[in-house]
Amino acid sequence: MNEQRTIAEIEAEIIDEFSLFDSWDDKYEYIIDLGKKLPPLDDKYKIDENRVRGCQSTVYLVAESSNGRIYYEADSDAVIVKGLISMLIRVLSGQPAEAIIDAKLDFVREIGMMTHLAQTRSNGLLAMIRQIKNYALAHKIKNETTV
Repeated sequence: MNEQRTIAEIEAEIIDEFSLFDSWDDKYEYIIDLGKKLPPLDDKYKIDENRVRGCQSTVYLVAESSNGRIYYEADSDAVIVKGLISMLIRVLSGQPAEAIIDAKLDFVREIGMMTHLAQTRSNGLLAMIRQIKNYALAHKIKNETTV
Protein backbone atom coordinates (compact mmCIF):
# COMPACT_ATOMS: atom_id res chain seq x y z
CA MET A 1 0.00 0.00 0.00
CA ASN A 2 1.06 3.57 -0.64
CA GLU A 3 -0.41 5.02 2.54
CA GLN A 4 2.90 5.99 4.12
CA ARG A 5 4.63 7.07 0.93
CA THR A 6 4.03 10.17 -1.10
CA ILE A 7 3.54 10.26 -4.84
CA ALA A 8 6.94 11.97 -5.19
CA GLU A 9 8.67 9.20 -3.21
CA ILE A 10 7.14 6.47 -5.36
CA GLU A 11 7.98 8.38 -8.55
CA ALA A 12 11.62 8.72 -7.40
CA GLU A 13 11.74 4.97 -6.80
CA ILE A 14 10.53 4.26 -10.35
CA ILE A 15 13.03 6.74 -11.81
CA ASP A 16 15.81 4.96 -9.90
CA GLU A 17 14.65 1.58 -11.18
CA PHE A 18 14.66 2.78 -14.79
CA SER A 19 18.12 4.33 -14.40
CA LEU A 20 19.49 0.79 -13.97
CA PHE A 21 18.72 -0.02 -17.62
CA ASP A 22 21.02 1.06 -20.43
CA SER A 23 18.78 0.40 -23.40
CA TRP A 24 15.16 0.99 -24.23
CA ASP A 25 14.81 -2.69 -25.06
CA ASP A 26 15.62 -3.45 -21.43
CA LYS A 27 13.21 -0.77 -20.23
CA TYR A 28 10.43 -2.22 -22.40
CA GLU A 29 11.14 -5.68 -20.98
CA TYR A 30 10.86 -4.23 -17.47
CA ILE A 31 7.55 -2.52 -18.34
CA ILE A 32 6.24 -5.83 -19.72
CA ASP A 33 7.33 -7.60 -16.51
CA LEU A 34 5.50 -4.97 -14.44
CA GLY A 35 2.38 -5.62 -16.51
CA LYS A 36 2.64 -9.36 -15.94
CA LYS A 37 2.68 -8.73 -12.17
CA LEU A 38 -0.49 -6.61 -12.28
CA PRO A 39 -3.30 -8.62 -10.68
CA PRO A 40 -6.01 -9.49 -13.22
CA LEU A 41 -9.15 -7.41 -13.11
CA ASP A 42 -12.32 -9.34 -12.29
CA ASP A 43 -14.37 -9.88 -15.44
CA LYS A 44 -17.38 -8.20 -13.83
CA TYR A 45 -15.51 -4.87 -14.16
CA LYS A 46 -14.72 -5.38 -17.84
CA ILE A 47 -17.70 -3.41 -19.01
CA ASP A 48 -18.01 -0.48 -21.38
CA GLU A 49 -18.38 2.16 -18.66
CA ASN A 50 -14.98 1.17 -17.20
CA ARG A 51 -13.20 1.30 -20.53
CA VAL A 52 -10.60 4.03 -21.01
CA ARG A 53 -11.39 6.06 -24.12
CA GLY A 54 -8.46 7.17 -26.26
CA CYS A 55 -6.42 3.99 -25.94
CA GLN A 56 -5.74 1.97 -29.06
CA SER A 57 -5.76 -1.20 -26.97
CA THR A 58 -8.54 -2.19 -24.60
CA VAL A 59 -7.99 -0.81 -21.09
CA TYR A 60 -10.37 -1.14 -18.17
CA LEU A 61 -9.96 1.03 -15.10
CA VAL A 62 -11.98 1.00 -11.89
CA ALA A 63 -11.66 3.07 -8.76
CA GLU A 64 -13.07 2.91 -5.28
CA SER A 65 -12.53 5.11 -2.28
CA SER A 66 -11.93 4.21 1.31
CA ASN A 67 -10.95 6.42 4.24
CA GLY A 68 -10.36 9.43 2.00
CA ARG A 69 -8.05 7.55 -0.37
CA ILE A 70 -8.69 6.23 -3.85
CA TYR A 71 -7.68 2.75 -4.95
CA TYR A 72 -7.39 1.73 -8.59
CA GLU A 73 -7.48 -1.55 -10.45
CA ALA A 74 -6.95 -1.96 -14.16
CA ASP A 75 -6.30 -4.39 -16.96
CA SER A 76 -5.38 -4.26 -20.62
CA ASP A 77 -5.12 -6.66 -23.50
CA ALA A 78 -1.71 -5.19 -24.48
CA VAL A 79 1.35 -6.10 -22.41
CA ILE A 80 3.13 -2.73 -22.70
CA VAL A 81 -0.06 -0.86 -21.81
CA LYS A 82 -0.61 -3.19 -18.86
CA GLY A 83 2.88 -2.28 -17.65
CA LEU A 84 2.20 1.44 -18.07
CA ILE A 85 -1.07 1.30 -16.15
CA SER A 86 0.62 -0.79 -13.44
CA MET A 87 3.13 2.04 -12.90
CA LEU A 88 0.35 4.62 -12.71
CA ILE A 89 -1.50 2.46 -10.18
CA ARG A 90 1.69 2.00 -8.16
CA VAL A 91 2.15 5.77 -7.97
CA LEU A 92 -1.45 6.90 -7.48
CA SER A 93 -3.48 4.10 -5.90
CA GLY A 94 -4.00 4.60 -2.19
CA GLN A 95 -3.41 8.34 -2.34
CA PRO A 96 -5.84 11.10 -1.33
CA ALA A 97 -7.98 12.50 -4.16
CA GLU A 98 -6.39 15.95 -3.89
CA ALA A 99 -2.87 14.51 -4.26
CA ILE A 100 -3.93 12.49 -7.33
CA ILE A 101 -5.55 15.52 -8.96
CA ASP A 102 -2.45 17.66 -8.31
CA ALA A 103 0.11 14.99 -9.28
CA LYS A 104 2.41 16.19 -12.06
CA LEU A 105 3.61 12.62 -12.74
CA ASP A 106 7.08 13.83 -13.69
CA PHE A 107 8.36 10.25 -13.66
CA VAL A 108 6.68 9.66 -17.04
CA ARG A 109 8.89 12.34 -18.62
CA GLU A 110 11.93 11.57 -16.46
CA ILE A 111 12.16 7.96 -17.57
CA GLY A 112 11.69 9.05 -21.20
CA MET A 113 8.33 7.42 -21.67
CA MET A 114 6.71 10.13 -23.79
CA THR A 115 9.62 10.27 -26.23
CA HIS A 116 10.03 6.49 -26.63
CA LEU A 117 6.42 5.44 -26.98
CA ALA A 118 4.66 5.40 -30.32
CA GLN A 119 2.25 8.33 -30.73
CA THR A 120 -0.79 6.09 -30.25
CA ARG A 121 0.66 4.68 -27.01
CA SER A 122 1.50 8.18 -25.76
CA ASN A 123 -2.09 9.22 -26.43
CA GLY A 124 -3.29 6.12 -24.60
CA LEU A 125 -1.03 6.88 -21.63
CA LEU A 126 -2.43 10.41 -21.45
CA ALA A 127 -5.97 8.99 -21.66
CA MET A 128 -5.25 6.64 -18.73
CA ILE A 129 -3.83 9.51 -16.66
CA ARG A 130 -6.86 11.67 -17.51
CA GLN A 131 -9.26 8.88 -16.46
CA ILE A 132 -7.42 8.29 -13.18
CA LYS A 133 -7.54 12.00 -12.39
CA ASN A 134 -11.20 12.22 -13.41
CA TYR A 135 -12.09 9.48 -10.92
CA ALA A 136 -10.23 11.41 -8.21
CA LEU A 137 -11.98 14.66 -9.16
CA ALA A 138 -15.40 12.97 -9.15
CA HIS A 139 -14.65 11.54 -5.71
CA LYS A 140 -13.58 14.95 -4.40
CA ILE A 141 -16.68 16.69 -5.79
CA LYS A 142 -18.97 13.99 -4.42
CA ASN A 143 -17.43 14.34 -0.96
CA GLU A 144 -17.63 18.13 -1.03
CA THR A 145 -21.31 18.09 -1.95
CA THR A 146 -22.24 15.54 0.71
CA VAL A 147 -20.55 17.39 3.57
